[in-house]
Amino acid sequence: MTVPTPYLLFPGNAAEALHHYRSVFGGELRLFDYATAGRHDGPGDAIAHGQLSGPVDLAAADAGADDDGVQMSGMFLSLLGTTDDSTLTGWFDALAAGGHVIDPLQQRPWGDYDGTLVDRYGIRWLIGFEG
Repeated sequence: MTVPTPYLLFPGNAAEALHHYRSVFGGELRLFDYATAGRHDGPGDAIAHGQLSGPVDLAAADAGADDDGVQMSGMFLSLLGTTDDSTLTGWFDALAAGGHVIDPLQQRPWGDYDGTLVDRYGIRWLIGFEG
């Protein structure tokens, strides 16, 4: 079954963000700049397409002249129960570094654990696991 893969547009720092996400999640990272892609609708050294494939799949690019950079409101990227609790706790801590914890990763009254944060790139995450 296929699942939606977030495709994020960054304001000129897509390569930096994708390298950070690879350091958090692991996986294989492929980056293509505008020049390599043969595109002329952005700066030659800007990222026209980047793909992180692994435990967490993400795609991203540098926002073009007619695009807005990512702005998240009213949603989170959810990693609920996607791997073991130790890995999810590590991901929460790594994503929180340089960002802002909205609600700490903690046990809830129903017994499960979750927490929310905004990472250093403005991406909102919901991370948790069963108790």
